[in-house]
Amino acid sequence: MELRDIEIFLTLADELHFGRTAERLHVSQARVSQAIKAQERQIGGALFERTSRRVRLTPLGAQLRDELRVGYDAIQDGLAHASAVAEGAVGELRLGVMGNDAFQFFGVLDRFTADNPGCSVSLRETHFSDAFAALRREDFDALAAWRPVREPDLVEGPPLFRSGRVLVVWADHELAGRSGVLLEDLPDHLLVDPPATPGYWIDAMLPRRTPSGRPIPRRGPRPSTFHEVLGLVASRRCVTLAGAQAALYGAHPGVAFVPVVDAPLLTWVLTWRAQAETPLVRALARAARDVLPPADEGRAGSRPR
Repeated sequence: MELRDIEIFLTLADELHFGRTAERLHVSQARVSQAIKAQERQIGGALFERTSRRVRLTPLGAQLRDELRVGYDAIQDGLAHASAVAEGAVGELRLGVMGNDAFQFFGVLDRFTADNPGCSVSLRETHFSDAFAALRREDFDALAAWRPVREPDLVEGPPLFRSGRVLVVWADHELAGRSGVLLEDLPDHLLVDPPATPGYWIDAMLPRRTPSGRPIPRRGPRPSTFHEVLGLVASRRCVTLAGAQAALYGAHPGVAFVPVVDAPLLTWVLTWRAQAETPLVRALARAARDVLPPADEGRAGSRPR
């Protein structure tokens, strides 16, 4: 039995549908049928029961699936490992992340390790005030950062995840009890004034104007980490915008997260030094492209009530 025929059998055993199997393998449905019939003639027994309504494995087919799966997966792992070694994609990739943002793209990391046996990702925490500088210092090999990244020495790579935004306020703030707020609400409240690292990048997270053109002043304190931001908000010294994922892992006493329903979605991308595009970085970028295809930026949601 040829390797391609084994792949056809195992895919049909998963899908239990000739059309979906053909589509998944990019072959004709006739090719799938021919391969299965040839296998059944060679083995001398039916592998699938076929009716006009459904396809299901026979006991013989289920036994063959279980036995072939182990060997097929071993072959695929061996081929992937050989390819990674040939390309030089071996070892550990150090990835800079802010807070627990990696939780948002575990699917990409899982795909990377599955496609590159013998490779691993080491997560290194960084902060919005130092992220690009830390990448340039080579504290890590690549960085998860929101776009745009317009640095001549850095590459803005494929997307890792997309997120809306929340307004971070103290628990009894006048906006804390709302189901959502608008960007037009922001000029009336004191926002943090983060370090310009660089300015256009911070502006993508904290816009300087509302959609109607009203200035959004930043007169508040200048925190360097998100932990400092939460402490300042809890002590009623300022409010701020953050990625919506902060509401999932940024729990802090005295702090509330309110969705900003008209803020454009932000996209976090894989970023690396242009002069240090290693095989490991290329492999992680490839995994990101496979898991999260590019998409147009959208709106976070509907207007609040």
